[in-house]
Amino acid sequence: MKTILAACVLFCAFLAPAFAQEPPDVLVKTVTLEVVDLITKDKEIKSGNRVKLIQVIEAKVLPHFNFTAMTALAMGQNWAKANPEQKKLLTEQFRTLLVRTYASALAAYSEQKFDFRPLRAKPTDTDVTVNVRVIQPGAQPVTLDYSMEKTANGWKVYDVMVGGVSLVANYRTEFSNTVRSSGIDGLIKDLQTKNKSLEKGAKK
Repeated sequence: MKTILAACVLFCAFLAPAFAQEPPDVLVKTVTLEVVDLITKDKEIKSGNRVKLIQVIEAKVLPHFNFTAMTALAMGQNWAKANPEQKKLLTEQFRTLLVRTYASALAAYSEQKFDFRPLRAKPTDTDVTVNVRVIQPGAQPVTLDYSMEKTANGWKVYDVMVGGVSLVANYRTEFSNTVRSSGIDGLIKDLQTKNKSLEKGAKK
């Protein structure tokens, strides 16, 4: 899971509006390289300043992920059972969970090299997969697949897969089990508890 989350951050942490209309593969490469460079040079981040990481992620990542779509996919059939207020709370808490977890996993990939694969898509496609490999010394490369959709506001990420394992699917099992045992409100409370715990850890 940390692999997936760290990879997400390295792709999206500093996406700027100026990049919004770039082709998705160009966007991934440009942003990844800029983010890696910034992380490597930022003394506060390298020294473990998680509060700064969280602030940066909240400011830069959120506009470029479709968290509503991600939450709906993670919820599966249970999404339809949630009322509008529950959907709002679920999306907010899931977004916060991802941001907090990004911050705890971010440093893992700041020293890695990336192999950006050619995009296999037509110019008219509005739903594509961007493939990247993380080159690890002494180990097999980690494959990253970014599922992206073209919207009126540019390309948005709605799922990430590492070695064929989906971020959304990973959470789907956990969410389904919690809803089965505690209901949708129980899932919301569970996410709130996890987020409070991660927040305390970030302030240490």
